[in-house]
Formats: sequence, C-alpha cells, structure tokens
Amino acid sequence: MGHQTRHQTRHNDELRLRPPRHRVERRAIAWWTTQASVFALPLPIVFAVLYLFIPPARTWFGWCLAATLVPGLLYMAVMPAWRYRVHRWETTEEAVYAASGWLWQRWRVVPLSRVQTVDILRGPIQQMYGLSGVTVTTASAAGAVKIKGLDRRAATDLVEHLTKYTQATPGDAT
Repeated sequence: MGHQTRHQTRHNDELRLRPPRHRVERRAIAWWTTQASVFALPLPIVFAVLYLFIPPARTWFGWCLAATLVPGLLYMAVMPAWRYRVHRWETTEEAVYAASGWLWQRWRVVPLSRVQTVDILRGPIQQMYGLSGVTVTTASAAGAVKIKGLDRRAATDLVEHLTKYTQATPGDAT
C-alpha cells in the first residue's frame, strides 16, 4: 500500500507535496455520475412534466427545460471522468498523500504524526457500487483529508494500515 520509501521526498526533514500513486476505484466514475444525476436532473424533469401538462406555456417551459437539461447533462458527462483523472491517494510509513477535486483541485500531504482519527464512510449510493470513503482527521486547521471512491476492501486495508502506523508514530508536539 505505497510503502516504497523511494517515492518519499524529504527536504530539511519536512515532507513535500507530490502526486500520490494510486487511483481510486474505476467504479467511482459510475458513483459520481449517479450523484451528479441526483443533482442535475430533478429540475429538468419538473420542466418536462410542466411542458407536457400545460400546453399554453410550452414555449416557456421548453426553454427552461433546455436551459437546465443541457448544463446538467454536460456536468454528468464531464465531471465524473475528470474527477477520476484527478483523484489519487497513497500512504507511506510517514504520511498520507491525497489529490482530489475537479475544477478546484487540492493536493495534500499529512504526516502520520498529525493524524487524530481515521474513519470509513459508506453512503447509500457508494454502497450500490461497492465503494467506501476514508476520512483522516488531523491536527490541522486545513481539516480532514478525505479519500473517496475506494473499493470496500481497500478502504478497510487503508484504515488498518493507518491505524498501525499512527500508533507507532510519535505525536507531533507542535
């Protein structure tokens, strides 16, 4: 699970930000597409129903349908694949590395000495696709590191790995 020390970069005894090695599970694309459809489709569906049942206002509802459906479909088509390209993760005996986002991309490195808790989250849509997310809560003002779109077994292994190494890592006194 990313225990290769040759990939670790240290400078003056500090961990450096670098791209993580592992991609999330490919099924995450379907999960993100389903999530996007829950966000993007309700309003166009309402306009389609109104278009069908209120003939005098069809022109107006037709424009509203197009104005909401086209961006929603574009979002559903582009966002999941883009997120899949960006989202990566890796753990070593010293740190957790994570890259996430799509329009606003975020790379994080968290020394294990700063880890406070590690949690697994499996929402209903994630469960449909056999996926999980891992939240690494840190002693940092930047907040938790979230690695989403992992296979259930990989998430469990990751939590076990982090638990093992955070217990063996002395806490950061700063």
